Amino acid sequence: MATPVQEVLPPSLDSTSQPPSLFDGTTRLYINYMCPYAQRVWIIRNVKGLQDKIKLVPIDLQNRPTWYKEKVYAENKVPSLEHNNKVIGESLDLIKYVDSNFEGPSLLPDDPEKQKFAEELIAYSDTFVKEVYGSLKKDAQILAGAQFDYLEKALAKFDDGPFFLGQFSQVDIAYAPFIERFQIFLQEVFNYDITSARPKLAKWIEEVNKIDGYKQTKVLDPKRLVEYYKNRFMA
Repeated sequence: MATPVQEVLPPSLDSTSQPPSLFDGTTRLYINYMCPYAQRVWIIRNVKGLQDKIKLVPIDLQNRPTWYKEKVYAENKVPSLEHNNKVIGESLDLIKYVDSNFEGPSLLPDDPEKQKFAEELIAYSDTFVKEVYGSLKKDAQILAGAQFDYLEKALAKFDDGPFFLGQFSQVDIAYAPFIERFQIFLQEVFNYDITSARPKLAKWIEEVNKIDGYKQTKVLDPKRLVEYYKNRFMA
């Protein structure tokens, strides 16, 4: 893993902020500090040691600047990456793009069997997220529990390390921001411990939390997260 760089995080840009000097050759990753989709790309940037190559530009999504939609990314959401005079979006695509187009350790193994499983798990991540969010208004323990059982089983496939493909990879990055949030929320609101009777998931969480590039991206205010999720998914 790349040597950790303890970054001073820039303040979020809002509707009163001027745009950066766009398309000037600087590579910029537009994120929001609370957004799990943006966090995926932020993690891979850090783990590959690209802090000096990819500049973070945080956007305030509650009060977003008009220039972001008009001049940067018409979809008006994060993450997006400004690179080589174009802007691309979608977090899962960006994980692959950053891994392929920038220096630093590759986060996909050469083993064809692991690559095939990686594709399967990355594709499934959308279902995982949707099912767990959907469970919050219903029977969270049973419905969300089935999703965490799926992960526990997936973590048993390769035994050469604690991560989904054994070693830390794109797959872990796809899931980490959501597992982080679901663990906080389900414990706080439903008193439900996602690691109970899931030793591999418990170990995975423990090991992910040791990765410097991930640690720097974690939710800073769990209380705010819980309130936000209550209002958004349970109201």
